[in-house]
Amino acid sequence: MIIKDKTALITGGAIRVGRAITLGLAEAGANVVINYHRDAEAAARTAQEAKMFGVSVLTAQADISDWEQVKRMFAQIHRKIGPIDILVNNSSGLKPTPLPTDSIEAWQEVTGILVNGAFYVSNLAAMDMLEKKQGAIVNIIDLTPWEAWSGYAAHVVGKSALLALTRQLAIDLAPHVRVNAIAPGPILPPVGYSPEKIERIAAKTLLGRWGTPEDISRTVNFLIESEYINAEVITVDGGELYGRRKAGAD
Repeated sequence: MIIKDKTALITGGAIRVGRAITLGLAEAGANVVINYHRDAEAAARTAQEAKMFGVSVLTAQADISDWEQVKRMFAQIHRKIGPIDILVNNSSGLKPTPLPTDSIEAWQEVTGILVNGAFYVSNLAAMDMLEKKQGAIVNIIDLTPWEAWSGYAAHVVGKSALLALTRQLAIDLAPHVRVNAIAPGPILPPVGYSPEKIERIAAKTLLGRWGTPEDISRTVNFLIESEYINAEVITVDGGELYGRRKAGAD
């Protein structure tokens, strides 16, 4: 698919990796819809940056785990900018969810975004795409479907479900809509990581360093433009999965 002049919706598109994806699509000529939940100021800043590429930009507030809010968001998008051609499911909520637990609030919040939210948004975007008989969906997962993280059950289950949804959507929406996933490795350190921890993580990759949000943005554009890649996942981790094997062999 040629990105120029298409309309792309990026969930969580205002900050961090989502911001880079938004700007990368705008630079390639796509009109962009920046979904955000709470940070309207960040969404406005990213929108101003995207407008510098001469494309149409819309910010759309919605908690994507809420079906009614998602429906209202799509009504706004259709009214102001038109149907969606490209969807990037980037939104994620990282909260500790150790097992067992006596509270399910964090579980519901995290899986609500990763499982329900991605489904809600994909479902409505797919209707736009199928009507036009063309579309591309890219889901941002991570390495947890292959290697679980202790204490983060909801995140691991949610990202694993998003990988499964990638394949299911690819089957159900074929041949007109392609659906792929990207599994980033170390890209942006979470707030609170010490310099020592950041260095330890970098050392686990084959390249010995962290990646950048732009590495993910470029991969998003590649998957949108690559017409014969479907139901696939690309790992962008600097070789982290195999770096651990190398370290163990030294």
